Formats: sequence, structure tokens, C-alpha cells
Amino acid sequence: MRLNWEEIDTVLLDMDGTLLDLHFDNFFWLHHLPKRYAEENNTSIDLVIDDIQQLMRDHQGTLNWYCTDFWSRELNLDIIELKHEISHLIGERPFVRPFLETLGLHNKQRVLVTNAHRSTVEIKFALTGINNLLDSVISSHDYGQPKEDQRFWQRLQEAVGFDPERTVFIDDSEVILQSAQQYGIQHLLCIEKPDSKGEPRSSENFMMIDSFEKIISGTH
Repeated sequence: MRLNWEEIDTVLLDMDGTLLDLHFDNFFWLHHLPKRYAEENNTSIDLVIDDIQQLMRDHQGTLNWYCTDFWSRELNLDIIELKHEISHLIGERPFVRPFLETLGLHNKQRVLVTNAHRSTVEIKFALTGINNLLDSVISSHDYGQPKEDQRFWQRLQEAVGFDPERTVFIDDSEVILQSAQQYGIQHLLCIEKPDSKGEPRSSENFMMIDSFEKIISGTH
């Protein structure tokens, strides 16, 4: 697929599942966290995993769902410390670095927009260094609203100054892409395989991409 890059000034990019492999996050929340919680509370993982997942469902789509401080308080665990324990699983998705470098060469504004807490962002930047290939880094915690909320996009536009009709937004969440679409962002792409260990997905609502390599060529 090709984008008409002459019609695009700003590229908004999600982090987890878009620039970085979602395998780290899925493994952390579905396996590592329940295991360590069970160990700390001297109980069986089978007894806690359903409770933790229900608690996560209760807060899904809210800022709490993405907040390491909230989960540290809620579970009485140091979430950041636990993330460091499996930080070796943090990695970039294919062709991320060449893609970001190419955007920079063609003077496209590269803005990371993530729901991840700043503490998590810092861990991932320290290991990948992708922040050196970004022009701006925005966490939804900066604005007090997740990307699912229209107020996030309003605050983002005020801060970054993007033109929705000349902006492309790439994310792995259809719910969040729908939020961006509602705000008026013109070009929307969804990641086909955000977790390298997972299966490819399809969408009836958004154009899917399996690799940034497919859209790099259009910038030349």
C-alpha cells in the first residue's frame, strides 16, 4: 500500500503494538504479573489470575488501566520493578528504525502518542533509544485523558499544532483509531500483528499494515 506523502505533514505513532512489540506487555499482564502477585501473597496463580483480569476489565478504556501508579497501589506491588524483571522482552517491531529515519529525512513531524505511563515510556526508551528518532513524545497522562477520549485529541492538537486532514495516525487498537477518526484525523492505519507471538488480525474498518517497510517507499 502507498500513502500520498505530499498530503501528509504529521505522523502520529502509538508505542506498544505499533513501534514496539506488544509481546512484552501481553506477557507482563497475562503471565508475569499474576505469577508475582501470587508469590507475594502466598497463593495459587489460578486463584488470582481471574480476579486480576476482571479488575483490568473494570478499568479498561480509562486512564487507570494504563497507569502504573494505580496498579502499584491497587495490587500492592511495584509495577515498574516487575517490568524491569522481564525488560529483556522489550523490542522494536520490524523496520521501525528505517521508517522513523525516513520520515525525518523528509521533514515529517514524528509524534509518539501513547497511553502508557511516563515511567513505562522511560523504561522502553532506555532500552530501544527510539526517542532519538521522534520529534515529540506525548503520554495521555500528560493530559489526564486517554486516547479513547475526544479531549485527548483536542489537547494534542493544541500542543502539537497538527492539521487533521494532513495527519496520519498509526495504532494497533481499533477503538483508539475510531476515536481519532471521530476527531477528524484523515489517514488511519491499523497494525496487523502487534504481538510478534500472536496471530495476524483483520479489520473491516481500517487499512491494515504488517510492516512499515510497505509504506516507506512512498516517501521517496
